[in-house]
Amino acid sequence: LRVSRPAVLRGMNMKVYKAINAVQSELAKIGISKASRNTQQGYNFRGIDAVYNVLSPLLAEHGLCILPRMLTRTCEERQTAKGGTPFYVTVEAECDVVCAEDGSKHTVKTFGEAMDSGDKATNKAMSAAYKYAAFQAFAIPTEGDNDADAHTHEVAPKRAAVMSESAIADHLAAFEAAETLAQVARQRAQVS
Repeated sequence: LRVSRPAVLRGMNMKVYKAINAVQSELAKIGISKASRNTQQGYNFRGIDAVYNVLSPLLAEHGLCILPRMLTRTCEERQTAKGGTPFYVTVEAECDVVCAEDGSKHTVKTFGEAMDSGDKATNKAMSAAYKYAAFQAFAIPTEGDNDADAHTHEVAPKRAAVMSESAIADHLAAFEAAETLAQVARQRAQVS
């Protein structure tokens, strides 16, 4: 029995998968602990610095680099239950895991979401995307619930637009005026 490789893979060694597996093997032994604490909601999580600190030496040792690229970004202002207005950002990202030896690569697609009341929502969302791409690509085990970030925002539900009575009256008057103009135009058309 002979199994043939797809034409696109013939002649390529694809060392990226061997290197990814080597990193996975080492991470399975040491893991990444949930050493950071979200004090607002009382849970532990693994921050981006913990991921970098453990993953970077392993990537270097096994000749891999991760090249993230953001495909899309959305940003909207939200209102918290306490009246604050943080920015809520979502990024769609691809991270190329590239083997330095032969240039072969594997692409991981993921999303990152974050909220921040200052100018860090996009940075946090990009960090979340990188962190979860690494968790997925290298099968880094998690325990318990998936973590959010260290800061949690309580978002108030969106409210329907409210119009004052005078604004409603103005709109009704405008509709009535438009209807009157339409009637006049119809009458003129009939006379002509």
